[in-house]
Amino acid sequence: MVWHGALRYLWCMKTVLFGGSGMIGQGVLRELLGRPEVTKVVSVGRTPVPQKDPKLEEVLLKDLTDYASCGAAFERVDAVLFCLGVSAGGMSEADYRRITLDVTLAAAKAVHAKSPGATFCFISGAGTDAKSRTMWARVKGEAENALQQVGFKAVYCFRPAMIEPMDGITSKTPSYRWLYAVMTPLFPLLRGLTKYVTTTRQLGFTMVEVATKGFPRHILENADINALRR
Repeated sequence: MVWHGALRYLWCMKTVLFGGSGMIGQGVLRELLGRPEVTKVVSVGRTPVPQKDPKLEEVLLKDLTDYASCGAAFERVDAVLFCLGVSAGGMSEADYRRITLDVTLAAAKAVHAKSPGATFCFISGAGTDAKSRTMWARVKGEAENALQQVGFKAVYCFRPAMIEPMDGITSKTPSYRWLYAVMTPLFPLLRGLTKYVTTTRQLGFTMVEVATKGFPRHILENADINALRR
């Protein structure tokens, strides 16, 4: 019975991805769809993802704090990969908190109600600290801490620094697209700075790898994200 359960986990893995249309989410979705052990991907968000695949199911919502209509989509989930997020630039703390904390916890609690044994992977950011005087770092830190209290089997928080988009992936944020256009010639020179730079491909791989196999610590800094290899 134990062996049968192990086989099911390895070869019949159901995942829920939040924010699959964003830059990080596209990298994670690419990795999920390429993994044979992942047999079902439920993509949840406001915007359709560009990829099409037989094992991909999309759930489009107008209100990302209300998951009453998701039904069986959140049942028997093995792993949640939460990539929803916004830049704090120009936002009030109340608005940033609503998206970064309220939406995250609403999603986490909705999945936990149906799949309490799931693993939850959360995209945070380098410099996150619940005691920080910097607004975004403090709110992200509060979200990390709150997720640990929801009751999942495990919660992992990923803190990437600079992310190089790969595989044709682009950011939906205009200012980020401009920044990446300027930085593109420099990325080959920066890739050796594993403490500060990662890629959408590496981040996607590490998130799925940790969701599948776990990790010794619940917080992964940029160097930890780059340390895992195929």
